[in-house]
Amino acid sequence: MIYHTNINSPIGILGLVSNGDSLLRIYLPNENISVSKLQQQYPDKDITEDKLEFKETIDQLTEYFDGQRKVFTIKTKVESSSFYKKALLEVAKVQYGETSSYSKIARKLNNPKATRAVGTANARNPLPIIIPCHRIIAKNGKLGGYAGGLKMKKYLINFERENVNLD
Repeated sequence: MIYHTNINSPIGILGLVSNGDSLLRIYLPNENISVSKLQQQYPDKDITEDKLEFKETIDQLTEYFDGQRKVFTIKTKVESSSFYKKALLEVAKVQYGETSSYSKIARKLNNPKATRAVGTANARNPLPIIIPCHRIIAKNGKLGGYAGGLKMKKYLINFERENVNLD
């Protein structure tokens, strides 16, 4: 069974997808979630909308956007290549309110030439915000890319910097 729902957030409507055990995907506002899209991604599963399935996720995202949550404890599952999973695990270590670069992540993976591959892993991140790919910028300080658009990336970086010491 695949569950989905939409929630409002300060950055727009987020689409959530779960297998009933783990959060599988967060769709950003510009990525339209639809039942037909989910049926293509999960052809052997029944698809159902159920907001109750996402109570913990919704609570934690609400706390995040209220500036109260810095770390997520939601059970997640990333279905990706081994390299992309490793890259996203490194991205997940970047602290709230801080940024890192694609090249620093590549070096932490002991693969300094993999800067572009780290960028691709970020672009394919199925769990934006939870795995904070918005915190990864170019080594020259420019924002780089973001699936939600650069305006959203800048908003999230500034939002975290403004809330980093609010506890």
